[in-house]
Amino acid sequence: MDKLSYASDSSTSAWNTYLQQIERVAPYLGELSPWVDTLRHPKRALIVDIPVQMDDGTIRHFEGYRVQHNLSRGPGKGGVRYHPDVDLNEVMALSAWMTIKCAALNLPYGGAVRRRQRRPVRRRQRRHPRRSVLAVGR
Repeated sequence: MDKLSYASDSSTSAWNTYLQQIERVAPYLGELSPWVDTLRHPKRALIVDIPVQMDDGTIRHFEGYRVQHNLSRGPGKGGVRYHPDVDLNEVMALSAWMTIKCAALNLPYGGAVRRRQRRPVRRRQRRHPRRSVLAVGR
């Protein structure tokens, strides 16, 4: 199993849990076994810095992640996580699990998830989606 350079070494990380699950089911995949390596690697992972002017005029920087795990079945489907403790490993795992869920239900979607450190207040909410699209793409 190849180790991703940006993946956590922690055996308890969500990404490592996902990889262990893939290893457990790999022997049962039969003719689909060549796809196991594809499932071990996200297609794209992006880390962005989002500078935001706060209500008091100060500028704060928030880190965001966007992971597209696998898009072979169609566009990425997933959600947004707002929490200061969510890290890249968790976002990678969530996008991978979404890939598996969509495939299991035969939905024409791949897996993708994005994360921000915290939920923006109403005044800033209008600017964030536009900046995210420009920084992350479609």
